[in-house]
Amino acid sequence: MKAGVIGVGYLGKYHAQKYKAMDGVELVGVADVDPEAAEASAKENECLAFSDYRELLKHVDAVSVVVPTSMHHQVALECIEAGVDMLMEKPISTTVEEADDIIDKCDAKGLVLQVGHLERFNPAVQAMEPFLTVPVFIESQRISTFKNRGVDVDVILDLMIHDIDIILNIIKSPLETIHTVGAPVVTDFTDIANARLIFENGATANVTVSRIARTNTRRMRIFQPGSFINVDFANRKVMTMKLKKGVFQKNGMPKQDISANSFPEGDALNLEILHFVENVQNRTTPLVSGSEGRRALDVALQVIKQIKDHQKLGVYAEDMSGN
Repeated sequence: MKAGVIGVGYLGKYHAQKYKAMDGVELVGVADVDPEAAEASAKENECLAFSDYRELLKHVDAVSVVVPTSMHHQVALECIEAGVDMLMEKPISTTVEEADDIIDKCDAKGLVLQVGHLERFNPAVQAMEPFLTVPVFIESQRISTFKNRGVDVDVILDLMIHDIDIILNIIKSPLETIHTVGAPVVTDFTDIANARLIFENGATANVTVSRIARTNTRRMRIFQPGSFINVDFANRKVMTMKLKKGVFQKNGMPKQDISANSFPEGDALNLEILHFVENVQNRTTPLVSGSEGRRALDVALQVIKQIKDHQKLGVYAEDMSGN
């Protein structure tokens, strides 16, 4: 399979490294509007460098698209026109309408479209799946120190969409209502937010994200009848607790079977790209298809709209200006 990477910034350069190391894949080239970035990645991975991604598309079967979200739709249409399969970094696009356009045109041409919701390939997330029964309450925290990347969108599209995607995948019920709060602090976009997602079956997810914290935390706790799952995304650990029916401790609390597993060597990005390569080679539907990426985007955009409706932008503007 002849592969390429469009956009070799912070994340894209790692995509290039993974393709280069894979059996059955030839990394033909990388493209970036920054010629120095393209040349550096090409030199490291012994491939060609392009300043115009459309030139790269003439030589490849499939690409990772790792450009700013605002460019996803434009780049996707060029890839589709060239008949090239895509691993599109999350979110799939900036609007549901653009996402639908990408999906429909990929389907019409029989192209593989995978969306890069990386946490789906986190070994801890994959390890928790056999323990899922009927989640009734989910508590999710994704707290990050400030990094000067991904700030062209707010924290919902930057970080929260990861957790939205996971939650929508494990709660098998339509979403009923959303309650949100959020605010810009450092950037012109929302930097800290909380969303409570309530589903038709009564399940609830409380999701908190921030990109202005002093420390990093990425974890999710899932409560189910008779069991509990704790997932530590950052350290790739999963802990499960299952209540023993009819067996009680002295305080009346049921005794528990507790197991903990860690996956220090897990490489989510490698697993994600390997999955993409297999889908391209076998012409199969990805775990995170365009439709799944659209679903997560739709909810994320609802969260963003509700937060914007609640914000008193004049007050924030005054605070940011120091008046």
